Amino acid sequence: KLINQVVLIDYTIIILGGRIMRAIWKRELKSYFQTVTGWLFIAATLALFGLYFYVYNMYYGSTDISSTLSAVTFLFLVTVPILTMRTLAEERKNKTDQLILTSPVSVEKVVLAKYLATGTVFTISVAVMCLAPLIMSAYGNVAFAKSYVGVLGFWLYGMTCIAIGTFVSSLTESIVISAVLTFVFLFVGYLMTGITNLISQNGNIITKILGCYDLTKHMDMLMQGILDVSGIVYYISMIILFLFLTVQSIQKRRWSMSSKKLKLGVFSSAMVVIGIVVTVAVNLVVNALPSSITSIDLTAQKMYSISDDTKEILHNLDEDVTIYVLEAEGNMDDTLATTLKRYEGESSHISVEYKDPSVYPNFYRDYTDDTSITRKSLIVESSKRSKVINYSNIYETSIDYSTYSSQTTGYDGEGQLTSAISYVTSDEMPVMYELQGHGETALNGNFKDAIEKANVTLNSLNLMQADSIPEDAQALIINGPTSDFSSDDASKVIDYINKGGKLFVTLSYTDADMSNFYSVLNEFGITAVDGMVMESNTGSYYQAPYYLLPNVESSALTSGVDGYVFTPYAVGLTYNTDTENVTYTPLLTTSDAAYSKTDATSSLEQTEDDIAGPFTVGLKAEKTMDDISADILVYSSMSMFTDDADSMVSGNNLSVFSKSIASYIPEDSSSAVVIPVKEYDSGTLTVPASVVIASAVIGIAVIPLLLLAIGIVIWMRRRKK
Repeated sequence: KLINQVVLIDYTIIILGGRIMRAIWKRELKSYFQTVTGWLFIAATLALFGLYFYVYNMYYGSTDISSTLSAVTFLFLVTVPILTMRTLAEERKNKTDQLILTSPVSVEKVVLAKYLATGTVFTISVAVMCLAPLIMSAYGNVAFAKSYVGVLGFWLYGMTCIAIGTFVSSLTESIVISAVLTFVFLFVGYLMTGITNLISQNGNIITKILGCYDLTKHMDMLMQGILDVSGIVYYISMIILFLFLTVQSIQKRRWSMSSKKLKLGVFSSAMVVIGIVVTVAVNLVVNALPSSITSIDLTAQKMYSISDDTKEILHNLDEDVTIYVLEAEGNMDDTLATTLKRYEGESSHISVEYKDPSVYPNFYRDYTDDTSITRKSLIVESSKRSKVINYSNIYETSIDYSTYSSQTTGYDGEGQLTSAISYVTSDEMPVMYELQGHGETALNGNFKDAIEKANVTLNSLNLMQADSIPEDAQALIINGPTSDFSSDDASKVIDYINKGGKLFVTLSYTDADMSNFYSVLNEFGITAVDGMVMESNTGSYYQAPYYLLPNVESSALTSGVDGYVFTPYAVGLTYNTDTENVTYTPLLTTSDAAYSKTDATSSLEQTEDDIAGPFTVGLKAEKTMDDISADILVYSSMSMFTDDADSMVSGNNLSVFSKSIASYIPEDSSSAVVIPVKEYDSGTLTVPASVVIASAVIGIAVIPLLLLAIGIVIWMRRRKK
C-alpha cells in the first residue's frame, strides 16, 4: 500500500507539473500577443523576408530561397534581444522569480516552457516563410528538398539565438542590459568566421576553440542543400547547453539565499563545466564521423556528392595520395572543401593538406612551371607522379552575350579530382592518335579537355611520316577530313582495322572526291550519302533545316543525354545490316522526313534529285574477325564536337563525346571513368509583372503593417482596461 501511495503521488506530481508547464507556456505566449512585442517581431521578420523574396525570387526569378533566408539572419541581432530580454530578467526585477524557485514544478520545466513560448513566436514567422517555395512553384521548377532544408537551417539558427537570449536574460534584472548583452553574444557568434580568419587563416588551437561558437557555419551548410547531421546536432546541443546554463543560473540564486551558498556555488560551477565538456565532446564525436554518414546531399544536381564510379576508384586505392590545396583552410571555397572531405571520408589513402600561398609562396614550383596557377588550385600527388588542377578548371563558365558578363554554369570538382587520382595511381596511360594531313580539324576547347580529363595521351599522327598506325594506339581519331586520303594512307588505316583497331571518325560536308577515305567506312559496311542532310520535320531542327536535332537512340554512349544533341551540317549515313560479322548500334537518327541535299548552294527545299531519308548521323559498328574485333564510331558532323555547338544543348554533345572516348579505354583502367561536369540549375521563375508588384506590396507592406496594427490595437485596449 505504501509503495502504491508513493507511486500515486509521483504520478500526481508529474501530471500536475505537466499542467503547470503548459500553463506557463500559454501564459508566456499570450503575453507576447497581448503586447506589441510578439506582433512586432513577426512583422519585422516577415517584412524583411518579403523584401528579399521580392528582389531575389520574384523580380530576378531565382529558384533558390536560401539567399533570401540568409539575408534575413542579420535581423536576429536586433529582434531576438527584444523578444527575449523580458523572459527572466523582468521576473527577477519584479521578484516574481521567487515563484519559480518555490513552485511544485521543476526549474527545468519552467525554463523550457518560457523558451518554447518564445520559440513559438519565431516558429509562426517561419511557418509563413514555408509558403514561399509553394508560391514560387507556380512560376517555375523549385527544388523543394533544398528549399526546406534551408528553412530548417534558418529555424535551428533562430532557435539557438533564442536559447542564448533566454540564458542572458537570467543573468540580470535589467531588461536593457539583457538586450544589450544578447546583442553582443549574437553579434560575436555571427562574425565568428571572420574573427577566426583574422586570428589565423590556417587554424590553430585558439581558432578551434573560438570556432565552437561559430553560429552561422552550420546554417550555411544547410542552406546549400546539405542535410548535415553534424550541423543539426550542433544547434540542438547548443540549445540544450544554453537552457542548461539558464537553469544553473537560477539554481545558483536559489542556493545563494541559503546557508549552503558556498557548497552549491562549487556544485553549480562543476555542473556548468561538465555541461560544456559534454557538448563539446558530442560535437567532436559527430564531426569525426565520415561526411558520407553525417550529410545527405539534397541538391537536384547532387553538387556535393561523389558518384559510385568515384567511390569504386577510392575503395580500390592501395597507395597513398595527397591532395595539396593552395589556400588557407579558412578561405577555402565551401563547395570544393565539401568535396575534398567526401574524398577523405571514402578512403584512408586520401589525405588533404592546405598550403597557404602567403606562407608557402613557391610550393607549387616543385610540381609545375606554369605561373598561371591561382589560389585554391590543387596538386594531387602519389609515389608515381603528380598532377596540378588549376582552380579555373574546377568551375565551368560561359559568357552571357546580352550583358557581356561571365556566369558559372557547372562544377567539375569531382571530375577533375577523380581524373587526377586515376592519373597519379595508374601504371600506364592510354594513348590515342589524332590524324593530320587531310584537312582534319584538331580537337580543342572542352573536347580536348575531356580527353585530358580521361588521362589519355593524345598524339598527332601524319601517315606520310609513318609506316603504320603505332602499336600503342588505343584508338585513332579522324576528325572531319576535307580532302581525300591517298590510297596508301587508306591502306594503313585498313590494316590497323584488320588488326583489331578502334576508330573515332567524324565527317565534314565537302564537294571533294573522298572515295579513298570512304573506303575505310566501307570496311564496316557503312556508306556516306552524297550531300548535306536537311530536315522537313520542324521538331527535328533548330532555326534552319541543316541544324539537326536528331533522335537520340538508347545506348550506353547516349545514356547521359537529357534533351537534344545538336548536329549541324551533317552527312547522312547508311549501312547494310546483312554485312557479315558486323554488328551495328545506331546512336543518332533523323526523322523519316529527312533528305540529303545534293546541291546545298541552291534552294534548301527538297527536289526529286535529293536523296530521301531517314539517315543515321551517329553510328557504332563492331567487326568480328576470328579472335579479334575492330570498332568504329562515326558521327556525321565534325561541327557537333565544338564548344559553340555544345553550348546550344547544355553540354549534351560533350557528354556523347566523353562517353565515346571512354568506351575505347580498357575497362580495367581507372581512366575509363570520366565524371561529367555537374551543371548548375540555370532555370528561373517566369513571374508576371503584376504578380511581382503584388508580392512587393503584400509581403513588404500589407502583411507586416496589418500585424503591427493588430498588435497596437490589442495593446491600447489592454492599457485602457
